[in-house]
Amino acid sequence: MTDAFRFPAEWEPQSAVLIAWPHAETDWAERLGEVEETYVALVAAITRFEPVVICVADEDLQTYAEARLRSARVDMTKVQFVPAEYDDTWLRDTGPITLRAGDRFKQLDFRFTGWGGKYQASRDDLLVGELSGMNLFHNYFVQSIDFALEGGAVETDGAGTLLSTWQCLHERHPELPREEITTRLAGWLQQDRVLWLDHGYLEGDDTDAHIDTLARFAGPEAIVFQACDDPADSHYAELGAMAEEIAALHTRDGKPYRLFPLPWARPILDGSRRLAASYANFLIVNGAVLMPAYGDPADAGAAAVLAEAFPDREIVQVPCRSLIWQNGSLHCITMQLPEGMLAAG
Repeated sequence: MTDAFRFPAEWEPQSAVLIAWPHAETDWAERLGEVEETYVALVAAITRFEPVVICVADEDLQTYAEARLRSARVDMTKVQFVPAEYDDTWLRDTGPITLRAGDRFKQLDFRFTGWGGKYQASRDDLLVGELSGMNLFHNYFVQSIDFALEGGAVETDGAGTLLSTWQCLHERHPELPREEITTRLAGWLQQDRVLWLDHGYLEGDDTDAHIDTLARFAGPEAIVFQACDDPADSHYAELGAMAEEIAALHTRDGKPYRLFPLPWARPILDGSRRLAASYANFLIVNGAVLMPAYGDPADAGAAAVLAEAFPDREIVQVPCRSLIWQNGSLHCITMQLPEGMLAAG
């Protein structure tokens, strides 16, 4: 550790969750009505536990979003709108990664390349800087880092251990050896251990195997991960190999992690294209875990696993079938803000 800043775990107290409202100029245009229903349900769920900050492209969109939320009886005292330009709404990857040192905060603004140049992302790459000029946050500064990294690619236990997938980071930086990427991530994110997974993928995922679709910390000694128990499924061997990798990992004290395998949803197709329905893409908020639900019988089993992994939190299902049409899910469209970060007023 080179300074007092620390990368907090998601289960630590939060001041708010940051999202961006979808509109007709985003990739959601073709199925905007469906995804708006998910956003209304998501905001309703978040505001039961903490505030939400919603980026909107213009005043008309704010007026519309506010009307939708009011009609759903959302507690609008916990909703704050901010104007911003964005190409799309995946704020896990375009929003700020925040470190804290007491009541001081540092937002890391990594380069966003549209997941390795797959999509246009010029406005998304400017989002952190745009938000920094709004008096939205308290006692913080922004550190710009010329290195492609998305928030969904890294997972921390809040105590100096980082979990990630080699496939994603290697795809972003094929010229760099693992040791160099490990050193850079550890330095920027204030970690002293980086654990790599070499296996794991989901059909329909275009992030090159983001860790937040595959495996998540549930405290410093536990990992929740997406399993596949269907030998006939194309994911069976790869996710089985990932499960073996996770089982071989050890905590800082040298003990195996307590493991919580999530059930496998039946294939969800968009025409002939399979969609990436992962239950690992949950969001932890104050007092609850918001879980993506896909209208599948496995939803109930996933909720039961998460209740066991997070026994002190309420498990709230949010319908996310509309999100996976665009290759992401609930965690991907959100970014939590640590407690004390949101400016008053």
